[in-house]
Amino acid sequence: MPSRAHPVRGYLYIASATFLWGVAATLGRAAFTGKLLPKGQTLRPIDPLILSQSRATFSFVVLLFALVLLRGWKRLRLPAADFGRMFVLGTLGVAASNYFYYLAIQRTNVATAIIVQYTAPVWVLLYTVARGLQKPTLQRVAAVALAVTGIALVIGIFGSGGLRLDAIGVLAALAAAFSFAFYNIGGHNILARYDRWTVLLYVIFSASLFWIVVNPPWKVLAAHYSVDQWLFLFVFSLVSVLGPFSLYFAGLQHLEPTRAIVVSCLEPVFSIVIAAIALGELMRPVQTVGIVLVLVAIVVVQLPDRSLHEEITLLEPME
Repeated sequence: MPSRAHPVRGYLYIASATFLWGVAATLGRAAFTGKLLPKGQTLRPIDPLILSQSRATFSFVVLLFALVLLRGWKRLRLPAADFGRMFVLGTLGVAASNYFYYLAIQRTNVATAIIVQYTAPVWVLLYTVARGLQKPTLQRVAAVALAVTGIALVIGIFGSGGLRLDAIGVLAALAAAFSFAFYNIGGHNILARYDRWTVLLYVIFSASLFWIVVNPPWKVLAAHYSVDQWLFLFVFSLVSVLGPFSLYFAGLQHLEPTRAIVVSCLEPVFSIVIAAIALGELMRPVQTVGIVLVLVAIVVVQLPDRSLHEEITLLEPME
């Protein structure tokens, strides 16, 4: 944990993470649909489940190899209690958020899944207020409200492709929101005790185990993907997990959860903008308004807060 928090670094880290997630969303869309990729190549559509599973597994293998090479096995050992915390963070936070998000898309549509998942800033704020970690200041409430409204406009829920309600789908999206909120809060706390690389290693290890249970290896092999597809999955894992999560966890070391998760609302903004540039998808005026609202929310949430002692309280180690 840094000896002193640097909020500006935190915002830059998380904004960079969301940019990579935006790039990954565009790559994922190309993989799902078999659209053209750079250099005129095409890619046979890849199952979203395998895409999610492989990106966690490849990221874990790469990070494990790097950390063992640089630090050795002994420095990666953890007390059982802390391993348990990271395992819960990886399964109920990162993996569950991803799984329920895709389930929500399957049962509803992308707009419904995203808008419900991105109610996560609301749940983070409610949790921190209920625990007495923060005060429900006008600044925080306004930032959360602006962020959620901006996301709604960005994904176009008021257009023809608006919300599609399905009981299981909405519950799945809500579970994704809770999981997203959980790993923001839990990740911030555990990063008070360990550096982000150690936390990231065990979190994606836990996520990898989760996916093995959901989708056993023999089902992955049965897909009979080509070498090019596996190469794409490997690169995708670095862009969508290893790179952005290392940046996101670095940001959580400098920002309290409410500010961090409001900045994370840049992810769908980057996704829309990058898709418009790379895939030629049209960006409507209402989406531009939504992007502006998200940016305003980030400015509002980072304004100086007189309750500076709250930041210190949240940076204390977990009990």
